[in-house]
Amino acid sequence: MAQHPRIYSIKEVSRYMKLKLESDTVLSDIWLRGELSNFTHHSSGHMYFTLKDAASRIKCVMFASHNQRLPFIPKEGMKVMARGSVSVYERDGNYQFYAHAMQPDGIGSLYLAYEQLKRTLEAEGLFAPERKKQIPLYPKAIGVVTSPTGAAVRDILITLERRYPSVPVVVVPVLVQGAQAAPSIVRALHLLNLLGEVDVLIVGRGGGSLEELWAFNEESVARAIAASVIPVISAVGHETDYTIADFVADLRAPTPTAAAELAVQHRQELKQQVQRLEQRLQQALQRRLLHSRERLERARSSRMLRQPQRMLLEPTQRADRLRAELLGQMARLQERTVQRYKQLQTRLGAMQPDEQLKYADARRRNAQQRLTQAMLAQLRSGRQELSSRVRSLDALSPLKVMSRGYSLLYQEGGKLVRSVEDTAVGETVQVLLADGSLDCTVINKERS
Repeated sequence: MAQHPRIYSIKEVSRYMKLKLESDTVLSDIWLRGELSNFTHHSSGHMYFTLKDAASRIKCVMFASHNQRLPFIPKEGMKVMARGSVSVYERDGNYQFYAHAMQPDGIGSLYLAYEQLKRTLEAEGLFAPERKKQIPLYPKAIGVVTSPTGAAVRDILITLERRYPSVPVVVVPVLVQGAQAAPSIVRALHLLNLLGEVDVLIVGRGGGSLEELWAFNEESVARAIAASVIPVISAVGHETDYTIADFVADLRAPTPTAAAELAVQHRQELKQQVQRLEQRLQQALQRRLLHSRERLERARSSRMLRQPQRMLLEPTQRADRLRAELLGQMARLQERTVQRYKQLQTRLGAMQPDEQLKYADARRRNAQQRLTQAMLAQLRSGRQELSSRVRSLDALSPLKVMSRGYSLLYQEGGKLVRSVEDTAVGETVQVLLADGSLDCTVINKERS
C-alpha cells in the first residue's frame, strides 16, 4: 500500500524557512550596502524601507529601539551601509532584512573599526557608569585640550568668561586631526594629570566628518581619558557626532560651548543661589528668634519661676527616700560583713597547727587500721586457696591412688610397663607399692 506524502501548511513552511535563515551563522550578522528606497518612518517609530543595488533589492525594517540611536536622518535615495540579520516575515512568507545599525556609505572601513573598538572597550568596562567621576561643582581651575586656532577654543573661553570669569583656564594646544593628533592629545592629558593644577578637563574640537574626528576614536586617546585622575568632559563635533571619547569620558557635551556650560555654573545663577540661601537663612533666623521669644515668655509666666520653692519639694522627698534606702542597705551590708567575719574566724580556728596535727593523727590511725584489716583478709584468703590447692594436688597424686591397692611395674631400666608385650619370661621387674617395692621375676605372661 502506497504511503501518502505529508501535507505541510503554508505557515509550517514559513516557520521552517525562518528557523533555517535565523540559524545560519552568515545571515545572523551581516553588513549590506545599498540605496534607500520606499523609505517610511512610521508613527510607531519603526522604519520600513528597501535596500537596492543595480542587480537586486531586499525589504528591510529597523525597529524604533535601534533607529533612535542613529547619528543621522535616513532619506530616500541615500546610499547606506546597514548591519543586521536576515529572517522570514511569516505572515507574507517573504524574507527581509532586520537592521540593527546604519551608517552613510563611503566611510565603511572607518565605521567598522569604530564599532570594533567600541565593543572591545565596552567589554572591558570603560563605558560603565559606576567608573565615571563626578564633575566638581565649583572647579578651582579648568584645563582645555584642543586646537589653539579652531572655533572650539574660542567658544569655550568666551563661555567660561561669561559664566564664571574668576576661574583660571589652562589651555594645552594640540593637533585635533591627522596622524599626529592622537599622540598629541595623549601627551596633553598626561601632562595635565602630572601637574595636577586643574580639577576638570575639557577635551574636544569643532564639528567635521568622521575622518576629521577620527583622532577621538583612537584607542590610545580613549585609554588616556579613562586613566585620567582628573574628571574629563568630552566636547567633540556637533550634537549628532558620537566618538569613542564621548563614551569613555566622565561627561559628554554635545558641543564645545555646552562643555564649558557643564564645567561651571553661571555667575548669575550662583548669585541667585546665594540670594536664595541668604533669604532662607534670614527666614530661619527669624523663625529661631520668634521661637526663642515664645520660650522666654513661657518661662517668665511659668510656675517654676514664680514659685521656685515648689521645685524643691519633690527633690527633697526623693532625697529623704534615697537616704533611708541607703541607710538600710548599709545596715544589711554591715550584718552580712559580721556574719562573714565569724565564718572566716571559725575556718581559721580549724586551720590551727594543733588541730591539723590531731586531724592528721586520726587519719593515720584510721589508715593503719584499714591496712591491718586488709592484710589479715589477704592472708586468710591465701591460706584458704593454699589448702584448696593442696587437697587438689593430693587427690591427683599417684601415691593416693596406690594406697587403694594399685601398684606400678617398672623394667630394670626404670621404664614403666604398660603392656604384657613390654616384658619377657624370666625378666626381673620391680613392683612399686604405696609403702615400698618388690623385685619379681616373670614366670609366665598371658594376654587377656
